[in-house]
Amino acid sequence: MKTALVTGATSGIGAAAARALVARGWRVIATGRRAERLADLVRELGADNVHPCVFDVCDEAARDAALGALPHEFAQIDCLVNNAGLALGTSPAQESDLAQWKTMIDTNVTALVSLTHKLLPQLIERKGLIVNLASVAASYPYTGGNVYGGTKAFVRQFSLGLRSDLSGTGVRVTSIEPGMVETEFTVVRTGGNQQASDDLYKGANPMTGEDIANTIAWVAELPPHLNINTLELMPVSQSFAGFKVARED
Repeated sequence: MKTALVTGATSGIGAAAARALVARGWRVIATGRRAERLADLVRELGADNVHPCVFDVCDEAARDAALGALPHEFAQIDCLVNNAGLALGTSPAQESDLAQWKTMIDTNVTALVSLTHKLLPQLIERKGLIVNLASVAASYPYTGGNVYGGTKAFVRQFSLGLRSDLSGTGVRVTSIEPGMVETEFTVVRTGGNQQASDDLYKGANPMTGEDIANTIAWVAELPPHLNINTLELMPVSQSFAGFKVARED
């Protein structure tokens, strides 16, 4: 039985990924800050299938302590799913909160590369898989996307760089780049504004966490000689915006 470590597994895509992988016979190390959410996941999926690790991905000491205490049956990691990440704020750059920018960089970039670096020797030894959750925001800018889009562009390029460096090791690397997915993402981005989230997704028939989770599981189950470099997904209702033009009065 193979083992996957899924960050940000307390909700949305991460929790759905844990369910999808367990359904396909994987063990899952589920990480996140909210202990009660992880406990619920363990009760749902079983302690033999899910091991909870409660830590903030930005806290390297807590992360290392949790990973150092993994039970023997969960200690060998075959797949890293770097899902934890967030967007904060919707303001244009000139009106944005610098603290929010730094939090996005710390979470979406620094924590992701730190955990990846830590697990690389083991993933190389086991000819494993790295799945990084980027976004269509990595490729298509939009007003208010500024630093969030920049962090996801980093994730996309970092994934390609890893793929290049890991050539010949047997390690697969995939950047999954979703468009509109209805999770807690917009509630977090707007500081807890559920109405803003409801308004954004109303009538849009967006993708779900389960849609992306099943994509992650599909990638994880591919034969070891196949690599998906990048995979961009959007709901049919979402497409590319036209160029924006600011006109003089």
